Amino acid sequence: MADSDIMDDQERGWRMAIRRLLPFLLGILLVGSLGALLYSASNASRDHAQALAEQQRSFEIIALARAFEAQTARAEVTLARYVIGLNPDTGRLFQDQWRTAGAQLKALGYATRGTGWQRGNVEALHHAYMARGKTLNEIGLRTTYDQKMAALGRFHEAGTSRDLKRITALLDRVIQAENLRLRERSLAVTLAGDRTEWMGQTSRLLGLAMLVCVLFAAWFAHVAYSDRRNARRLAEAEAERADRLDLAVRTRTAELTDAYERLKQESIERAAAEENLRQMHKMDAVGQLTGGIAHDFNNMLAVVVGGLELAKRNIRLKPAEASRHLDNAMEGANRASALTRRLLAFARSEPLLPSAVDPDALVSGMAELIDRTIGDQIIVALAPKAQGWRIFVDQHQMENAILNLCVNARDAMDGRGRLTIGTGQAVLAAGEVGDCVAGDYVVLTVADDGCGMSAEVLARVFEPFFTTKPVGKGTGLGLSQIFGFVRQCEGEIRIESEPDKGTSVHIYLPRRMGSAATDAVDAASPMHAATLHPPTRILVVEDDPRVLNQTMAALAELGHLPIACDHPSKAAKLLANNGDIGLIMSDVLMPDLTGPEMIRALPAQYRHLPVLFVTGYAGDATASADFVGHEVLRKPYTLMALANALSTALNGSTQSGTVAAAE
Repeated sequence: MADSDIMDDQERGWRMAIRRLLPFLLGILLVGSLGALLYSASNASRDHAQALAEQQRSFEIIALARAFEAQTARAEVTLARYVIGLNPDTGRLFQDQWRTAGAQLKALGYATRGTGWQRGNVEALHHAYMARGKTLNEIGLRTTYDQKMAALGRFHEAGTSRDLKRITALLDRVIQAENLRLRERSLAVTLAGDRTEWMGQTSRLLGLAMLVCVLFAAWFAHVAYSDRRNARRLAEAEAERADRLDLAVRTRTAELTDAYERLKQESIERAAAEENLRQMHKMDAVGQLTGGIAHDFNNMLAVVVGGLELAKRNIRLKPAEASRHLDNAMEGANRASALTRRLLAFARSEPLLPSAVDPDALVSGMAELIDRTIGDQIIVALAPKAQGWRIFVDQHQMENAILNLCVNARDAMDGRGRLTIGTGQAVLAAGEVGDCVAGDYVVLTVADDGCGMSAEVLARVFEPFFTTKPVGKGTGLGLSQIFGFVRQCEGEIRIESEPDKGTSVHIYLPRRMGSAATDAVDAASPMHAATLHPPTRILVVEDDPRVLNQTMAALAELGHLPIACDHPSKAAKLLANNGDIGLIMSDVLMPDLTGPEMIRALPAQYRHLPVLFVTGYAGDATASADFVGHEVLRKPYTLMALANALSTALNGSTQSGTVAAAE
């Protein structure tokens, strides 16, 4: 029994020990579980915060890359405006914008300093940026030292250069890498949030378990409450961070919208600059005429001066021979006047109205102009075979197109060769040549025996700014302008060319189907026969004393009574002192006041007097607002032209505002 009692006592002791140790074991287990839970929760919270920070860093890197891309684009657009406008302030603005882009690139490098997989891209982007900066600075220097055409050509090449493509590719690589990383970090944020949620659920289960243990109930409840409070704070912080990120995205979107609007405006300005560049291309052709025009004018002046000198020697002893010399001098002066009118009409930039044009006469009339432009080493052959068929075009634009084709042919022949300009007739079916409708067409052909073009070059000749000439030798706009002009005339243009076999350009223009009588009326001058008028007292306002004396003599020869006025400010006083003045004859361009400004400044009692304006600049006659209601006579003029203009002004012709031509 004793042994049994001892065994029972031992068993009860073990049970009591177990009962005493069990709460401690459970407490240790729960405390250990709680410690493990707290550690896991801390890691989950840290991972979540780190994932959010990485996500924010990716957004910042993408924003910096976009800002750098937009800033470099703005800088290059500003450089284009500087090259075209030559405004020093625009050049300085380009330098500031390019330095700003460099600062943004530096900020991008700082933002990616801890990401080894991005460091190589940013360093390569920095090298491409420096190379691009050297290219753009070279363009700016060329522009600063008045090498505009070379700068334009260099800028055109820079638009397709390798460094620009490399910058764009590297930016795309940086952004794509960050976008890929952003997706990974977004997934990490989601996983961290799920892990945090799981931890919360586990905490609640442990809380229920701790309720069983009275010793740990309050303590576990406090821990659970603390966990929930921390989670709430974390959620609020995350919501606040999301709000800040949303505000940053909205702000960046507004900035990009403003940048897009500015780019649209800059595109409009670029279109205007291209139009100015086309006019510069036209004036470049005029510049090439300088040598030939000077040669022709010297020849004409030699005829005028020689004829006048010979007439002066023979005026008494050989009046018939003196008259012949005077006729030769007059012919030379008329040729010089016609050449001046043609050159001014070709050079002006305002749009002209189309009219019926005889292509044979047009080509024949341009022969001398073409000879002066392309040089004496090129043989020009004309083959007019239109046989009376007319075209309805703007004559000056047609002449510009032909002259551009001749200049291109000269460059293709390297200044030596044979150039053939011909016209012909063609009857086309619908779609036989391009989009031409069926009907009669006049074909104008410009053919050379120069170097020709390959198939690759021929396929791109009508592209704007495409040229095979060296930088500074061509803009690449000539053929594109001709293409647009021919299409506006409802025609087509075709080019046949092979390397080393020359080039032939064929322009198909619809035949003008109006009657010859209608064309004659369209082409006729609005002048009519002069009506004789009694001698009239005429106030002559002219600042050039030689022209004033010649005009006074011409008016006296016609039987009128001229009064000289050598400055427009004296006109009002002479009108007041001579009440019988019946007409004012005034030059247009004078110091202090122009002719129209002088007429508008006269007192009201003289506004009824007829006015005859005289001008030596063809562009003056187009300013209808200044000459409305008055007759205009263009210098130089003959006595007959002067008589006609005076009669028209004095008789109150309804054709006021017309420009009298020298006869």
